Amino acid sequence: MTDDVLELIKYRFSQAEETLTAAKELLANGHYKDAINRSYYAMFYCGLGLLAGKKLGSSKHSGVLSLFSQHFVKTGMFSAESGRHLREAFELRQRCDYREFVEIERGPVEEVIANADRFIKEAHRLLDEMQNQK
Repeated sequence: MTDDVLELIKYRFSQAEETLTAAKELLANGHYKDAINRSYYAMFYCGLGLLAGKKLGSSKHSGVLSLFSQHFVKTGMFSAESGRHLREAFELRQRCDYREFVEIERGPVEEVIANADRFIKEAHRLLDEMQNQK
């Protein structure tokens, strides 16, 4: 992995952590739909970073999710549970952002934030493993 690629991955991971912090602040202030959005994006940014490490990417969210599943989840590099959480957060974000009359309770938001936190931790672990394989 080149230094440029590693810098991009670190940038994406930093972006993910900042976005997750925003999700927690939004939750604390009762902005549940926005907290879902930010939680999903926290996972998405980590996924983009890991894909960059394999010189992969997509301009569409569905493409990123598909590539992530193919290259990380199905290969066993990333847990199936975290892969499922990414897809569930994507679907929930789609509902909250694009459908009318969607109401969301605090509990599911807390769950998505906790899943995003675990996703980021798993992404860091995987990056460490990828770096140690040099």
